[in-house]
Amino acid sequence: MDFILKPGAMTLADLRAAWATRHPVSLDPAAYADIKASAAAVEAIVARGGPAYGINTGFGLLAKTRIPDAQLGELQRNLILSHSVGTGELMRDEVVRLLLLMKIGSLARGFSGVRPLIVDTLIALYNANIMPAIPEKGSVGASGDLAPLAHMTLAMMGVGEVRVNGKMMAAQDALDAAGIEPVVLAAKEGLALINGTQASTALALHGLFMTERLAESALVTGALSLDAAKGSDSPFDSRVHAVRGQPGQIAAAGIYRQLIANSDIRASHLVGDERVQDPYCLRCQPQVMGAVMDLIGNAGRTLLIEANAVTDNPLIFPETGDIISGGNFHAEPVAFAADTLALAIAEIGALSERRIALLIDATLSGLPPFLVREPGVNSGFMIAHVTAAALASENKSLAHPASVDSLPTSANQEDHVSMATFAARRLHDMAHNTAVIVGIELLAAAQGIDFHRPLRSSAHLEQVHARLREKVPFFESDRFFAPDIEAAKRMVVDGQLGAGCKAVFAPLYA
Repeated sequence: MDFILKPGAMTLADLRAAWATRHPVSLDPAAYADIKASAAAVEAIVARGGPAYGINTGFGLLAKTRIPDAQLGELQRNLILSHSVGTGELMRDEVVRLLLLMKIGSLARGFSGVRPLIVDTLIALYNANIMPAIPEKGSVGASGDLAPLAHMTLAMMGVGEVRVNGKMMAAQDALDAAGIEPVVLAAKEGLALINGTQASTALALHGLFMTERLAESALVTGALSLDAAKGSDSPFDSRVHAVRGQPGQIAAAGIYRQLIANSDIRASHLVGDERVQDPYCLRCQPQVMGAVMDLIGNAGRTLLIEANAVTDNPLIFPETGDIISGGNFHAEPVAFAADTLALAIAEIGALSERRIALLIDATLSGLPPFLVREPGVNSGFMIAHVTAAALASENKSLAHPASVDSLPTSANQEDHVSMATFAARRLHDMAHNTAVIVGIELLAAAQGIDFHRPLRSSAHLEQVHARLREKVPFFESDRFFAPDIEAAKRMVVDGQLGAGCKAVFAPLYA
């Protein structure tokens, strides 16, 4: 079914769906009137002949250089060619889909001065699954994501390379095969295409959606670890969290109560358990994961606003004919959102690592040392925990805020920048680190549950346990462990742990 894009009205659910899979997109027909009015305003400005930044002047420090009308098309083409200076790995298709969708939506709001042809060409690329080859590195997140978006625009011009169904090919060949005419840019259009925060926002949304899956998975593995360690669910009592009042904490406690409800393992030690309090990694899960949920919600609200925003420069206001140079391209909101997501990702992993450490410690968990029969001849989960610790430590370094850094560019014209693109880009690596940690916890907690047989956990958690055991058998004795960890990580990354009880996690997506 086609997704009808209404400029300025996309939801996180729309963006999440585009990230997960590709569906054809079409533009709300009502948007074309605003696009045409904006393009007509640019034509009027050119006809008047007065200097207007980015329309008939140079760029950055060269803004005072007046460009003759006969060279305005050449000016825009040269802008794209000279700004296509990205480096590093190419953005993933799911990130490029988000980028294209947001750029279409932004230009279609009618404040950027581009012709309908430009928007239609972007839609055609999206629907033909022609993904511009966009290097991840090369943007400081101010004056827009110039280099990444220039590489996007190259594909529209039939220059450079693209990826089609995972295969690299020349952009012109891909356009020819899809019946798409390469664009010849008119006044203002090149600048409108590359000035904007869509690259950093797409990377940040990718990080957001991965963080959602991590949080959902860690809520499950945390509940599973609680049962494996025969921990208490009393700290999840709703009254405890109501008197504090933190919304994420209240919601997280409710999720844990649902996940653990009617567990035979929990019922088996309601009476006669000598332990008074569990360690914080079990007892304080609602406090930590609730704070994580609040950060995810806050970041999501910021990124949704940005996804619908007009962030190029200058802006055209067709009703008055005014052209105003501003600074919406400065991606500080995106950088802040990405930095807070980095904190959330790091803390999900940090708490999960502590639960792994608890489970393998027989003095704390009451389970066999390192979760294996015949410890000594078998090392069990000993070194799997070392891997988790290594990745948790790595994430601590990666979580350092990128937004506090700035380096002036363009001969000090652009003297404060956001570093939003890096802030968002590193979230992928951090998320995969945490996915491994949570995957190892899943293996460890399931192993602990098996040691409590014939007692069973809750219905929700037994479903997760069974799904894991379809892929990874009980750890009877030492074996090649890396494939098990990879399989568990894949369950986390793919969002499989909460798939059977999605309604339980509704507060995470509120």
